[in-house]
Amino acid sequence: MKKIFLCFVFAITATATFSQTIFTYGKYAVDKAEFMRAYEKNKTPVTNKEQSLREYLDLYIKFKLKVRAALDLKLDTLQNLIYDAQSFRSQIEQSFLNNEKAEEALVTEAMNRGKKDLHVLHFFVKAANTLNIADTQKAYKAIENIYKALNSGKTDYNNIVITEPAGMATFNDLGFVTVFTLPYEYENIIYNLKEGQVNKPYRSKNGWHVFKLVGERNAVGKWKIAQILIAIPPGATDTDKKNLKDRADSVYNLLMNGGDFGKLARQFSDDKTTYGNNGLLPEFGTGKFEVNFENEIFRLTKDGEISKPFLSPYGYHIVKRISQTPVPANNNDPAYLFDMKLKTEQDSRINIAKDLFTKEVLKKVNFKKTNTVSTTDLYRFADSVIANSKTETDDKVKFPVTGKIVATYANRKLIGKDWLDFVRNYKGSGELYKGENNEALFEKFIETSVIEDYKKHLEDYNPEFRYQMEEFRDGNVLFEIMERNIWGKAAADTAGQKKIYAENKNKYLWGASADIILFNCANKSMADETKAALQKGEDWKKIAETNLNIQADSGRFELTQLPAKINATTAPVGLIVDGTVNPVDGNVSFIIPIRYYDAGMQRSFDEAKGAVINDYQNMLEDKWVAELKKQYPVKINETVFKSLLK
Repeated sequence: MKKIFLCFVFAITATATFSQTIFTYGKYAVDKAEFMRAYEKNKTPVTNKEQSLREYLDLYIKFKLKVRAALDLKLDTLQNLIYDAQSFRSQIEQSFLNNEKAEEALVTEAMNRGKKDLHVLHFFVKAANTLNIADTQKAYKAIENIYKALNSGKTDYNNIVITEPAGMATFNDLGFVTVFTLPYEYENIIYNLKEGQVNKPYRSKNGWHVFKLVGERNAVGKWKIAQILIAIPPGATDTDKKNLKDRADSVYNLLMNGGDFGKLARQFSDDKTTYGNNGLLPEFGTGKFEVNFENEIFRLTKDGEISKPFLSPYGYHIVKRISQTPVPANNNDPAYLFDMKLKTEQDSRINIAKDLFTKEVLKKVNFKKTNTVSTTDLYRFADSVIANSKTETDDKVKFPVTGKIVATYANRKLIGKDWLDFVRNYKGSGELYKGENNEALFEKFIETSVIEDYKKHLEDYNPEFRYQMEEFRDGNVLFEIMERNIWGKAAADTAGQKKIYAENKNKYLWGASADIILFNCANKSMADETKAALQKGEDWKKIAETNLNIQADSGRFELTQLPAKINATTAPVGLIVDGTVNPVDGNVSFIIPIRYYDAGMQRSFDEAKGAVINDYQNMLEDKWVAELKKQYPVKINETVFKSLLK
C-alpha cells in the first residue's frame, strides 16, 4: 500500500512539474517562467498576442537547440570564452553584493538633506582614549558645561569656551554646510536639530562634540566661477598691502572696460592652480570654501557678473560667476540621482548598507560559531601569531587552535588556521591594519571569509545573477558555434555561393538605383566647406584624404539605401543633394548623383555577393536546425502555451 501511495505522489509531482514545462528538447526542458522571462525582455508591441508568442517560441526553441549543441561540444570550456565569462562576472557581481533597499534609502536621505543648507556652530573638547580617569572626567565636565551654557541661551560663544580649562575646549563657526560636508556621524546629528537647538554631548574617537544649528536656507546648489587672485605674501607691510589693493583695483577697472577675464587671469592671477585655465575653479557646492568667500560669490546674481575686489586671508579676489546649478526639486532627476548615488557609495555611510548585507548573508548561509575554541584562546593565539612570525600557522604545538573548527556555514567550515592566517596577513599590512582590537578583527575575519565565499557561489544564492551569467554564457557559445557551423562556412565557400547565385539569379535584381558619391561630414560647418570646395571643382577624393572629419565613398546604391531624407529620385546628375543633420552626433550627409538606373536590372555575382552569402547562411542554418530537432526531439506543451494567452 505504501509503494502504491508513493507512486501516486510521484505521479502527481511529476505532472505538476511538467505542467509548467512549455517545451522539451531531448532530455532537456524549458519551463514557462524561463520562456516568459526571455519573451518579456525582447517583446515589442503586438496586435496578435498568440501569433507573437508562437513566433517567439519557434525562435527560442531554435536558440536552445543551438546552445545545447554548443554545450555538448564543450565550447564553454574554451579558454577565451572562460576569460570572457570571468570578465563579465567581475563587471556585474558587485551590483549583487549589496543591500539594495538600504542603499536606496541612504541615497534618498542624502537627496532630501541636500535640498537644505545648515548654518552650524561646533564646540569640541579633546578627549583621547589614552586619557587617565581624572582627565577623562574633566573633559566630560567641560563639554557638559558648554552644553548647559548653550541650552540656557548664552550666545557669547568664545567666552563659553574660554571659561573651560585652558586649551581644552574650542569653538568654530562652520558656516553653512550641506550633505556630505561633514562626516556622516556628525551629519546625522545636525540634520536632526531644529533651528536654535543644541545636541546632547556626542563622543567620538577624539573627544566630545556639541553642535548648534543657528540657521538654515534652501540649498544654493553648485557653482562655477573663475577668479583672479592678487596674493598677499606673509610678512607684507602696510605699504605692500596698499600696492596690492591698487593692483587689484586696476585689474578690476580693466575688466569693467571690456577686458577679457581669462587673459587677465593668465597675466595677473597669483593662483597657480587656476591662472593657466583662465582662472576657472572646479565646480563646488556649500561648505567648500570659507564663509566670507562664499558670501561674496553668492552676491553675484547672474552669469558673467564680476565682483569687486574683496579681501580674504589669501589676498584680494576678483570673481566671475560662470554658472549656478540649483538643486533639483525632483529626486528623479537622472543627473542628481547619479551624483548622489556615487557620493553615497564613496562615503562612510555606505557601511550601514554593507553591514545589513553582511547580516543577510550570514543568515542566508546559516552561519554558526562553534564552541570548539574559546574566544579567549582565539584572541590569545592571534596575539602570539605576530610574535611568532616565522612559525607556520599549522604548527599545532605553537598554535593548538589551528586545526579546530571555529565556525560553519553552507556546508563549509572555518578553522583556527584560517583565523591565524587572516590575523597575520591583516596585521602585517600597513594599509589594512588600523589598530583594531581582536574582537573587531574577528568580526572582520568572519565578514571577509563568508562574503568572499558567498561571492564565489553567487549563482547558488541569487537567481537573477545566475540568469545573467547563463545568458552571457549562452550568447557566447552561440556566437562561437554559429561562426563555426554557419557564418564562417558560408563566407569561405565561394563555389557554394556561385551555385546559389546561378540557381536564383532572378532573385538578385537591382531596385531603382544610382551611381553616387556619398559624403559624411562631422558637422554642418564642415559640410558647407566641403560643398564650397566641390563647387570650385576640387577633386572629391583629395578633399576626403586631407581631412579626417570627412568620409567619402562612391558606388552604386539603391535609392532606398541612401541616408534618410536624401531624395535623389529627381535630382539632376552632378548636383549636390542635401541631407539633414543627425540630431545625435551632428553628422551631416549629402550626395552627388552620377547616373540613374531603372529597377529590375540584373546584379552581377560580385554586386549580389552580400545577399548571396546571407541566403547561403540561412540555408545552412535551416538544414542544421532540422538535424538538431532529430537529435533533440522537440515537444511543445500546448496546455501551458495556451495558459500564456489568458
